[in-house]
Order: sequence, then C-alpha cells, then structure tokens
Amino acid sequence: QVQLVESGGGLVQAGGSLRVSCVASGGTFSFYAMGWFRQAPGKEREFVAAINWSGGRLYYADSVKGRFTISRDNAKNTVFLQMNSLLPEDTAVYYCAADRNTGPPPHNDYDYDYWGQGTQVTVSS
Repeated sequence: QVQLVESGGGLVQAGGSLRVSCVASGGTFSFYAMGWFRQAPGKEREFVAAINWSGGRLYYADSVKGRFTISRDNAKNTVFLQMNSLLPEDTAVYYCAADRNTGPPPHNDYDYDYWGQGTQVTVSS
C-alpha cells in the first residue's frame, strides 16, 4: 500500500510561482508513474501533468504547458510540480497520484492506483 502526502500549497498572487511536493511511502517509488491532477470547486477533477518512472517522459495538459514543470527525485521518493505564471483559473485542490507502471504515465485518473489527500492552491487576481 502506497501512501502519498502532498505539501506546498498556499495563496499566491496571479503571475507568481508555487511548488507543490508529494512524498510517497510504502512502496518502491521507482516502480510508479506519477501524476498531478486538480479539482476546482464545482468542476471535475482534471489531468495536469504526469511523469514516468525514470523522469524521462513528461506530459502536460495544454492549459499548463509552458508554465508548469513536473519532476521527480526517486532517491527521496518525491514528485514535484513547479507552477509559474499562475492564473486565477489555476485555483484548485491539487492531488498527486501513483500508478504501478513503468511505461508511459496515464492521463486518466481512473488508471491511477493511489491518491494523496490534496493540497489547496489559491491564486488571487
């Protein structure tokens, strides 16, 4: 059983930056593809970014491409999401997720096996 704990959320002004982190425990981190999803009030959860086990394959939603960067440190069992040029519409609860998969990381939330509790990111205008 893998446990995921996100941190680093907070309140930031539009145009600012924030980095959220997700620490995994209870499994071999390098066996897992990792993804970030977000859910805004009244909206469905949506894909943000994903990274394969080695960090060599990165995928982004069009809405964040060029602004967000996903990365991972397998030695520290941690995946990061660096968010730059934040917009008010980036406001959401951000979740990390793990999929036991050494192939391309999935974009659909139903493909992920484990989820964190989420961290709130609020971007003020």
